[in-house]
Amino acid sequence: MERIGGEQVHPPTSIRKVALASFIGSTVEWYDFFVYGTAAALVFGQLFFPSANPLASTLAAFATFGVGFLFRPLGGAFFGHFGDKVGRKSMLVITLLVMGTATVLIGCLPTYDSIGILAPILLVLLRAIQGFSVGGEWAGGSLMVVEHAPPGQRGFYGAWPQVGPSAGTLLSAGVFAIFSALPEEQFLAWGWRMPFLLSAVVVLVGLFIRLRIAESPVFEQVKETHTEARTPIIDVFRANARNIFLIMGMRLAINTTYYGATVFALSYATEQLGIARSTMLTAILVTAALGFITKPIYGALSDRIGRRPIYAAGSIIGALVAFPFYLALESKSVILIFLAYLVAINIAHNLNDAVESSFFSELFGSRVRYSGAAMGHQLGGALTGFTPLIAAALAAAGGWTYVAAYAVIACLISAVCVFLAQETFQRDIAAVDPLERKILAEPRVQ
Repeated sequence: MERIGGEQVHPPTSIRKVALASFIGSTVEWYDFFVYGTAAALVFGQLFFPSANPLASTLAAFATFGVGFLFRPLGGAFFGHFGDKVGRKSMLVITLLVMGTATVLIGCLPTYDSIGILAPILLVLLRAIQGFSVGGEWAGGSLMVVEHAPPGQRGFYGAWPQVGPSAGTLLSAGVFAIFSALPEEQFLAWGWRMPFLLSAVVVLVGLFIRLRIAESPVFEQVKETHTEARTPIIDVFRANARNIFLIMGMRLAINTTYYGATVFALSYATEQLGIARSTMLTAILVTAALGFITKPIYGALSDRIGRRPIYAAGSIIGALVAFPFYLALESKSVILIFLAYLVAINIAHNLNDAVESSFFSELFGSRVRYSGAAMGHQLGGALTGFTPLIAAALAAAGGWTYVAAYAVIACLISAVCVFLAQETFQRDIAAVDPLERKILAEPRVQ
């Protein structure tokens, strides 16, 4: 191992192994999280929130989807605290186990017809546990790669944990596509459970990979110099609250675009427009698969021109594509629907998503990075976690134009936050932020 410009440089095989481990772990976590969103759009309203009014059932199911986002900041605070004090790796193992257990248990839940009101209560509880777990997953997985990566390649390698959500979407939509081909009665009786139960397999694979990687060298340096934060969450808000709030704003474009297209639109197109479920699931599958190509390309480009131009482009394109996206759905043309998904997800969303890991991590110093990145990311997620519910309510009140306008506003807010943020792609990842250094120098209370 050698140092270049103050940063530790690892052999290519080392960073490739870490990137693979983060990608696989992220895939497992997000498969579990997204399989819930697909089920909320297709079956949860009918099975757990039965009502004479189908819209009421759909709104209730989307509300439980949003519950997971409310608990993500709590997970970010909890795992961020211990990630900055104990280490990144151990937190990633714990989050994977917690998420996998909650997902498998959802697949075992009896429905409303069997146990009444207790069924949706248990569903909400398990969804909250999912949110708590994924609140610590993103930052830990991102930091492991970004802090291992050689200088000038953090954007490229940092894009691989972001490919995990694409892979998770691909797996969840693919598994649901297989089981949704069953006769309706069988799908509602047991077919919907299989994607949740199969989570046990992918969790075991993820654990095997994660247990074999080394701790972040940047965190090891913090440990060696005994400069761990005493109270990471408090310290990061004292030193860097501005960046936390800017990340919250930047997150609006990503979640509004993504969950609008993959959760709300799936329900809206199949239930309101009569578009075949297979058509919508295939569109999601194709765009998820293309994420394997687009995200690493965008990440590598950010190493050359910076994180801000890439992220700003994604937010602005997201605003521009919002109305055309819903016009394509209204047309019921398969070709136009696929093109709309291509622009909305593989261009707008993926431009944002590809640089999240590197951009957000680089905004914080080494001793509070886990807490800062996790809190900004998850608080932003909490603001937009109810996107499917809000979109469904807006569509019921005024049609798809209200939904598109909501997406435009969210994306433009993100664009403004990008322009207010600092460029980070040339920053020394092992450095301690000057404001954090001042807090570090304060006398300890005996």
